[in-house]
Amino acid sequence: MRWDGADFGGAKLAALHDGGLLAYRRDDRPELPFPGMIDLPGGGREGDESPEDCALRELAEEFGIVVPSARIHYRRAYLLGDGATVSHFLAVRLTAEEVASVQFGDEGQDWALMPVADFIDDAEAVPRLREWLRHYLAADETVRYLDTTSKNPGNA
Repeated sequence: MRWDGADFGGAKLAALHDGGLLAYRRDDRPELPFPGMIDLPGGGREGDESPEDCALRELAEEFGIVVPSARIHYRRAYLLGDGATVSHFLAVRLTAEEVASVQFGDEGQDWALMPVADFIDDAEAVPRLREWLRHYLAADETVRYLDTTSKNPGNA
């Protein structure tokens, strides 16, 4: 899976285990985007990191789980609603040991390994992540990278 080096604003990660999805409830502060909503690991890019580095750094900061980038099996780029910012959505499978070792960080109210379908159906989950997760589930197993920015809208 190769990143083309194009600028992006951040990355989100679907961290999956046995039908479950690692998720957390965001802090309920009005200055935050999506206050109090259910979210996935991830956040803004720091320095010149790649989408994989960004998502995995956030996973380590938010949940204390360190995963090598070689385990990421899906990535798709999305152009956000402002028409300028690109965000990446990635997926990785966690082991039972990794889930059991979660050390929840200081961002957010609580965390859970929730059924994927429950996240998609929950009106309190971040809307675009519900959509991106649907795209992931619909993607063919051979899909490794889709660029759905304005240059290539993709069809997944």
